[in-house]
Amino acid sequence: MLGTALLGTVIGQLVFGHLGDRVGRRRVYGLSLLLMVISSICCGFSMGTSRTCVLLSLGFFRFMLGVGIGGDYPLSATIMSEFANRWKRGAFIAAVFSMQGFGILVSSTVTMVVCTVFDKATNASPGHETPEVADLAWRLILMAGAVPAGLTFYWRMMMPETARYTALVERNVEQATKDMQKVLLVSLSQIDKLQEEEQQEGFPNNISPPSNNYSLLSKEFLRRHGRDLFACAATWFLVDTVFYSSNLFQSQIYHGYLPDQGNVNAFQEAFHVAKLQAIIAICSTIPGYYVTVCFIDRIGRVKIQMMGFLFMGLGLLAIGIPYNVYWHDNTNIGFMILYSLTFFFSNFGPNTTTFIVPAELFPARFRSTCHGLSGSAGKIGAIIGSIGYLWASLSEREDGYGKGIGMTASLVVLGGVCVMGTVITHLFTFETMGRSLEENEKEDEMSGVCFLRSIRIPFTQPQSYGNI
Repeated sequence: MLGTALLGTVIGQLVFGHLGDRVGRRRVYGLSLLLMVISSICCGFSMGTSRTCVLLSLGFFRFMLGVGIGGDYPLSATIMSEFANRWKRGAFIAAVFSMQGFGILVSSTVTMVVCTVFDKATNASPGHETPEVADLAWRLILMAGAVPAGLTFYWRMMMPETARYTALVERNVEQATKDMQKVLLVSLSQIDKLQEEEQQEGFPNNISPPSNNYSLLSKEFLRRHGRDLFACAATWFLVDTVFYSSNLFQSQIYHGYLPDQGNVNAFQEAFHVAKLQAIIAICSTIPGYYVTVCFIDRIGRVKIQMMGFLFMGLGLLAIGIPYNVYWHDNTNIGFMILYSLTFFFSNFGPNTTTFIVPAELFPARFRSTCHGLSGSAGKIGAIIGSIGYLWASLSEREDGYGKGIGMTASLVVLGGVCVMGTVITHLFTFETMGRSLEENEKEDEMSGVCFLRSIRIPFTQPQSYGNI
């Protein structure tokens, strides 16, 4: 089921990312959110009650939900990057991505609430037999995901298209100016005053937009942006390979902290699993995101990404090398600290920065597409990590699976993947901190900067104009 959702995410990132550059960020983002709302509701209404029927219909709707979620990645990052100023852009995009942490916490809370209500209402007896009413409980939990997506759809439709897309891709200068007046809450006279000040500083006013007409599948794109695309896709692939494998590793932790299945019913068991997920989110996942928000525009993307990869690798090696000798039967507080630190430095590291950098490096007409390509590479890594880890961690034949390389070797391999991510980041990733999008995209730097000035978009004064 996880692989089905991830496959849908890959397709969603590619399709919606490309449409975001062809049709517009606002309209396509609305479409992806609408798909998420419908798919979440349909997951709850999965047909039938038999195991086969439910799994088939649920698999299909989880796939469609994955497509919608995949579309959210490139579009939300691109929209935020094109509205933000160069001084706070990293923090704004990281704050968008950090909502994943709160999503994990809220989903765990919803699960605990629903399970508590059903446990009290049914007074189910402990044991392995699952009550029939549990079929309704999991449906309600899945359908709850439609609520935040529906609220986001409404708010997103109230916002205008980004001025950078309107001006640089659609070439509608007049509409871009009107939209920015609404976003910045300033009058045209105020913008004109700023423009006059910039002209006095030596910036020309009436500049034509950049005239680079090469396509995505061209040697010119490869020459200008091939290295950046490789860096974004490769590092995202590596971090998701490790990140999703580490998520599956949670089952090794839970068995030491969960009550015996014979002493709890299905609702109580699900409650305890959700409680542990919430604790991990509060102690490591969410703090990692928000430390990134605080420091991303001070330390820089490259340093944070390298540091995150390095400490993730050290944490996995510290767990993996002595695993069979010590940790296997002793998942104590030391084990929990090491495991939590790998999540902390994933989020205060490459799991967040790989979302940020692709939204800053590429030209406006390729930005969403290239973010989608990078993100899809990451989710392919997630599929490989999820499926490969299930096999590799087996130390003996189990449930039809062949013998893998064992837990120790699996964790050491994941640590090596993190080291590889550190090296690739150092060699290929370009630092975008403190530079405007037009400077980062390496098209024709002064032409892009001057063109945005010519359409009265004041993005050079962070104290007066904080949104661009």
